[in-house]
This record gives sequence, C-alpha cells and structure tokens, in this order.
Amino acid sequence: MIGFKTTVPAVLGAAALITLTAGVALADCGIESGSVRILSNDFEALRIVNSMAEECASDSVTVTANATAEHKNIQGPALTIDPAEYTVAVVANNSIVSLLNEGLIRPLDDLVAEYGDSLRPNQLISVDGKVMAIAFMANSQHMFYRSDILEQAGVDVPTSYEEVLAAAQAIRDAGLMEYPLAAADKPGWDLAAEFVNMYLGTGDDFFVPGSAELAIDNENGLATLEMMRAMTEFMDPDYLTFDANVLNQEWDAGNVAIMTQWGSLAGAATGENANPEIAANTAFAAAPTFHGGSTPAVALWWDGFTIAKNISDEDAAASFQAMVHGASPQTVAANPNVATWLVEGYEPGPAAVGVIATANGGARAYPMQPYMGLLHTALSTELAEFMAGQEDAEQALADVKAAYSTAAREAGFL
Repeated sequence: MIGFKTTVPAVLGAAALITLTAGVALADCGIESGSVRILSNDFEALRIVNSMAEECASDSVTVTANATAEHKNIQGPALTIDPAEYTVAVVANNSIVSLLNEGLIRPLDDLVAEYGDSLRPNQLISVDGKVMAIAFMANSQHMFYRSDILEQAGVDVPTSYEEVLAAAQAIRDAGLMEYPLAAADKPGWDLAAEFVNMYLGTGDDFFVPGSAELAIDNENGLATLEMMRAMTEFMDPDYLTFDANVLNQEWDAGNVAIMTQWGSLAGAATGENANPEIAANTAFAAAPTFHGGSTPAVALWWDGFTIAKNISDEDAAASFQAMVHGASPQTVAANPNVATWLVEGYEPGPAAVGVIATANGGARAYPMQPYMGLLHTALSTELAEFMAGQEDAEQALADVKAAYSTAAREAGFL
C-alpha cells in the first residue's frame, strides 16, 4: 500500500497555451464566476487534469492552461506580480519550496472546508499546520525492463545497480544489444536528479544535520558519480542528450533493455499508442538499490496543485473548484493507467506496479529543505564535464560544493 505523510517538514525562511474551445464538453462545476489560469509541467497525467479542469469553463468562467517543461522557471516571476499571471501552480515536492519561501501561495483550509468534500486526508499537504497544496498523484522513477531480452540473456531481473551493470554486460555478450541501458543524463535538471536518486540510495544525508552545509563530498558522493559513469559504458554514445521524453522514444524504438524512468510515463510505454511488440515485453519493478543500501535509489514524489496568493478570492475559489474537478474520481475512472493516483476510487493497474513497489521498498522523499534547490542547480551545471569524461569525480564534487556554497551564502543559508 502506498502512503504519503500529509504534513511536510516546515520550510525555513520566508507547452503551449491551451484555451477552451467549442469542441470541449462543459461540466457543471458549481462555479458562478472567475478566471482560472493553470501553470503545470508537461506530461500526460497533468495534461489530462488540465483538460478536465477546462470543462468548468462557461459564459462567466474562463479556464486556460499552460503545460510546459519550463514551469519551474516561470512560476516564481509569474506569481510574484499582482495580480498573478496564473491562479494555479501545479507543483511537486521540490517546486513548492520556493513558492512557500517567497509567500506566493495561499493557505487552502477555508477552500478545503467549503469545496473539498471529495478529497482524501492523504491529499492534504500541510506546512506549519496549514494546508498549502492538494496532492492528486504519486510519482517516482523506477525500473523499466524488457522481459524478453533478460530471458534471452539468461539473467534475472536486477534488484541493485551493481546487478544492472552485470545484466547489461550479459546482454552485450549475448549479442542482443550493444547499448542496453539508458538514463536521463541530459545536463540540467535531469542529470541532477540522477545524482540525487543514486545518492538517496546510500542512505546518507545531503547536508550536515541541522545546517545548510553540504555533506556529499564523501565516499558515498564519489560512489554515486562512479556508478553514474559506469552505466554510460552501456549507453548510446549520445547519452548526454537523453531526457525523460527521449528515454520513452528510445524504449518504444526497441533500443533499450533496462532503464530507470518516471512512473508517470509507464502507461505511455505500454498503452495503445506504444509499439505493440515492445509493450508486450515491457515490465516494471522497483528502482534498484545501490552501494549496499536496502532501499530503492530514487526519490519519491507527489504532484498536486497550489493556489496563488496575489489573486482575488473569487478567482481563488473558482480555481480550487476547477482543479478539484480536474483531479476528480471521474477523471481517475476514465484514466486509471496514466498515473498512480491519490484520488478516491483509484485501483492500481499494471502501470502503477513500479511506483508502488518503489514506495513500499522504503524509497525516501525528495528533500524539501529550502536550500535543496540550490544544490540541485549546482549539480545540474557542474556534473556535465564529469559525465562527458572530462574530469574526475573528486573535481566534480569540488565544483558542485563551490557552486552550491556560493549560492547558499548569497541566499543567507551559510
């Protein structure tokens, strides 16, 4: 059984625009008037939620949605202006932190009391005793594997990254694939997330307890980088161009046998639009362990919505109601396999196996310290040379620490 804490740690310190058209069915959402303007990441489950929210449009209610991979870069400036450019910011564990620190989103307790009868308790994300977000899906990266390729290579499903490397060698030795592995190693957010995932598997902390001082320049940090580099031996030579979307394209093309990929994209790898031969042999498992650890080396996430502070109460109420409709039991019933939903009535299907196994394996949540974003940024900019084979692991960690420390001092954390 998958579970999430509904109260997160207290935070220290302060693609294209889609507009409702005549072809979209209208729903009676009980909204009298208002403007709903949604900003979200861009993947299938969120596009579905946005589309369902758009059903609430009427003569007196406007609903627009901007689903874009650049949402994290947009949300701060867009919600800072008054009135905010967007009334809704769809967030995850990490992207909510900056909005909380800057006071750009409003408490939702009153809206939950008035319009949240359909919400489950585990959907209410509270900070310092106030509901600040409504979670509607769980997510994590986990193992995708080709059951036919593993069987032909004579290897069992790997449970650790060390076993992943052994399986990759067996697949290559059998002449089945020259490059059986893939990962989202594109410099930027994806590459940083790969480091965070692997490091989480060591069980170690990113920071000295009780402070913002970085603590990854140690044996576990070196082992993390060395494993990330070791895996590239079995990856397409263009691995530094691969993000999560490219991974699914490579998978569908039959070019990969094992990868760690987002659970929210599992349905696309096995759905009606996938390559039927590949889909029939696609299976899911928990993310592998690493470096002798006992829990999956990956971060556990939730996705949900927040309501902007710098908007009218009318727009806030309209936005809350539209998003509750967007992530309703009806949405889940119509789309059970596109996400691991946290919504009432959800019954996990085959596409949710990996996320649930990862959660039940004890995967740790993505850290929510306010300075974690600074570390993620430092990792995103300082690991590319190491992954390209242009510097060693010690130098890469030193570069990360220097970049992070500079940013943390400027932000007042150090």
